[in-house]
Amino acid sequence: MTQPAPVIVLDRDGVINADSTEYIKTPDEWRPLPGALQAIAALSQAGYTVAVATNQSGLARGLFDAATLGRIHERMLNEVAAAGGRIDGIFYCPHGPDDGCECRKPAPGLLLQVAERFASGFGHMVFIGDSARDVAAARAVGARPLLVRTGNGATTEQQLAADDRLEVVADLAAAAARLISEREAH
Repeated sequence: MTQPAPVIVLDRDGVINADSTEYIKTPDEWRPLPGALQAIAALSQAGYTVAVATNQSGLARGLFDAATLGRIHERMLNEVAAAGGRIDGIFYCPHGPDDGCECRKPAPGLLLQVAERFASGFGHMVFIGDSARDVAAARAVGARPLLVRTGNGATTEQQLAADDRLEVVADLAAAAARLISEREAH
């Protein structure tokens, strides 16, 4: 039986694009981080399935609507494609922090959706994020968490327990390089 394609799941804000305490509310506010588009292209070209799993509580807060979120994601998809890459699926939680849903990270709902969509086991899933929520969601399903120092990642890294063996890299480009190198070594 053929092993499923490895699935790389990316948090959006702080990993792919610059984060904002004011939320990314329009396509113009979505700005890719240096090297992020090229990193996604490299992962795509190396045969990985690439998905995005993102909390978007700005919807519940009324800061933007679903159509605007769709335009933000369309811009992201277009810029990734222009760099030679692709995102195979975007999964988002539209709920607020107090809504008690199963999809808002650190709950594992978004990762369960990714696994179902791509028929992937969690042992073949890597979740690249910049927050403790991302790490907790990955660990909840047995996926491999990878923390980037961009976005909230440097602060998250400082808050880790001394014995936490979490893999930490500079940014999405460094994460992609590590994963591609590991795959080529096997």
